[in-house]
Amino acid sequence: MAITLLITDDNLAVQGDPLTGWTDLDATLKFNEPGAGSVTLPAYPAVMEQLQPGNRLVLVRDGAIWMAGPMEQPTDYSWSVDSDRGVGTVTVNFSDDLATIAGHITWPEPALAWAGQHGDTWRTFTATNAETIIRTLVNENCGPGAIVARRIPQLVLDTVASAGTNTALSTRFEPVLEACRRAASAGGLIGFRTRQDGTQIKFGCYTPADKSATARFSVGLGNLRGLQYSQSAPTATHALVAGNETAGSSIRTFVEVADTGAAALWWRVEHFIDGGADNDSTGELTAAGTSDLAESAAPVTLATVTVDTEGLQAGRDYTLGDKVAVALPHGLQVTDIVRAINLQASAGGGEQVASVVGSQDATTDPQTVRLIRTLSRKVGRLETR
Repeated sequence: MAITLLITDDNLAVQGDPLTGWTDLDATLKFNEPGAGSVTLPAYPAVMEQLQPGNRLVLVRDGAIWMAGPMEQPTDYSWSVDSDRGVGTVTVNFSDDLATIAGHITWPEPALAWAGQHGDTWRTFTATNAETIIRTLVNENCGPGAIVARRIPQLVLDTVASAGTNTALSTRFEPVLEACRRAASAGGLIGFRTRQDGTQIKFGCYTPADKSATARFSVGLGNLRGLQYSQSAPTATHALVAGNETAGSSIRTFVEVADTGAAALWWRVEHFIDGGADNDSTGELTAAGTSDLAESAAPVTLATVTVDTEGLQAGRDYTLGDKVAVALPHGLQVTDIVRAINLQASAGGGEQVASVVGSQDATTDPQTVRLIRTLSRKVGRLETR
């Protein structure tokens, strides 16, 4: 496999020759989250000149872009007279372009300046296709439809993919990607991503595919080196959603969204949800419950160490969000979606690809992640009171 590393500015103009002499490379793509990577290389003057704040790193694998995005820590430099009498080494930590979108929050009135926002306003979508909601949130908060000061350079909307089902969502002062994830999980479990195409960063949605019949990993097929498998009980089977309390009224709307199959298989687990809407006339309370149950589903976490073969390669035959099958040595076959794809490479040791297959929080600490997401929504709601 051939790997090329390029540095561009925020307008995607290449800044110099490809980076050479790198020793260790690690890059992880994540489903509906910013990816992350790092690379270590000699700190040659020509290299250090390119590693400037605001620049991006583009990782090209076999002629196709594997990951591209901002350098979050462009220069982690080290030198020692005992171990390195040369120019020293520098480690670059980078992300993909979803990270720049993650730096924005949802404005209730995105067409107005910050000083013009109104205290009791929400950005609300009712009975709207999930892809439309996600594209709109990105477009009006940091894309070409945003006010000039908030636009991300070269960011445009990709071709409409006709992905997802109708759902409802209200948001204010919430991280843009958190709102997008809620819409994606409640509106058909669709995916979203960025991709560099020429001098543009294209943001779009897609429908993950069921590749379990063709994308299979097993010892017998020679594409499975190792795995770690675990299954846990769901953290919620019944989302008990409450509408907003109305001053001077004793009437409050309550909606129950249940995963009866999970409750029958395991046991009933109730979770109270502040729905953030007065009632369910637009389906917003139901959507809040549906999203919560998607995040709380029985976690099947399967971390696999896979090897690309001629017959099955990451990025070509399966991608993030696709459903794949893994045959465990004791005979059980696990089918679930790809949450992350990790690429590791060294100068003389070749490459290794590891995929993480499993639940919503298979790649993160579920309790911490869920707490942060819940608090971010509650803070926005408190701002209206």
